[in-house]
Amino acid sequence: MSPPAPDPNPPAPAPTLEAIRATALRLRGRVARTPILEWTAVEITDRLPPGTRPVLKLELFQHTGSFKARGALASLLAAPREALARGVTAVSAGNHAIATAWAARRLGVHAKVVMLASASPARVEKVRRYGGEVVPAPDVGTAFELVERVVAEEGRLLVHPFEGEPVALGTGTLGLEWLDQAGRLDAVIVPIGGGGLAAGVAAAVKQASPNTLVLGVEPEGADGMARSLEAGRPMRLERVATIADSLGAPFALPYSFGLCRRFLDGIARIPDAAMVAAVRLYFDALKLACEPAGAAALAALLGAFRERLAGARVGVLVCGSNIDPAGFRRLLGGDDR
Repeated sequence: MSPPAPDPNPPAPAPTLEAIRATALRLRGRVARTPILEWTAVEITDRLPPGTRPVLKLELFQHTGSFKARGALASLLAAPREALARGVTAVSAGNHAIATAWAARRLGVHAKVVMLASASPARVEKVRRYGGEVVPAPDVGTAFELVERVVAEEGRLLVHPFEGEPVALGTGTLGLEWLDQAGRLDAVIVPIGGGGLAAGVAAAVKQASPNTLVLGVEPEGADGMARSLEAGRPMRLERVATIADSLGAPFALPYSFGLCRRFLDGIARIPDAAMVAAVRLYFDALKLACEPAGAAALAALLGAFRERLAGARVGVLVCGSNIDPAGFRRLLGGDDR
């Protein structure tokens, strides 16, 4: 019998717990230790099977308004000083651009970030408030071409929004922090855009607590990781169509894909309408003003994962809050276009 063919996509080397803890030490005092909330009010218990206990991780209270601060700062702290001296660059719909500008300012580095021309003016202004220079791009494809040109012509360090070990180490600190605060969790639900958040959190949680399920959630119109896992290799989407622009990555990449393939216990696709309903529930019940991506995990608990996690103690990640007042009013008013 012939030996089995080698896996064309071998598992990515996972960041170790030791490395994640070392990253957490470097980030200590620089990023916020965001709170958790054991949500026991009737507004949520009446919507779930008996005994299901959500434990929210309120990462929307992180510096810059999202989890992205962890990966961006971890990436800069891991970079050689001579690389930082030439400045940094990034490409983003908003949250990663904001986080990169913030991290660069913390370390006295100049940031030039490429953002979609359709990005929220409030997000663009936030980047500039942190000292970042903004280069507008008409579409996602052009945005990645522009950031490659900035790297080639100016020698700037690319701070990737979701790929690579420094990003996973940064987001991994969120996973370990969550377990430290919450104790035993039967499962955690993590939104997926490009996969850097899910990759780091899953690597941390599954190595520290192997019996805890780690479940991902994507918009139906931006399901690149689900398609990649089904295909067994990173895939590119022909079209991204979701209200959750923070989850609208056009493709998956090998490192984050490899960690997600190794550590995720499942993934669900959800409609935009489910995220809008979850945004409204967070505001009505808890007065949290989060963006659609920040409500994706709750939407999955109330929908796709509702029966699977019946009676479980479930970590629900509220990952971001960078939405402008006008956009938030539209969500609350029923306009989910």
